[in-house]
Amino acid sequence: MSNQEENNLRERVKATLDTIRPHLQADGGDVELVDVVDGVVKVRLKGACHGCPMAAMTLQMGIERVLRKEVPEIQGVENVAD
Repeated sequence: MSNQEENNLRERVKATLDTIRPHLQADGGDVELVDVVDGVVKVRLKGACHGCPMAAMTLQMGIERVLRKEVPEIQGVENVAD
């Protein structure tokens, strides 16, 4: 993947996360894009999402589901610890 393609992918992921963010913030949480490496989106859950028992479900059934729909090139999503 060229540098331009990587930047485009990263921008599309970022834009999609921006559409998800208000839903997380409504519950006191947030998500930060850390990196996109080989099709894997690395995020950091923040606020109420950090350490929440439902964080894994939020990550997979919420964030990853929406990202895969909007940016089909991604392979998965991982939460990066602090």
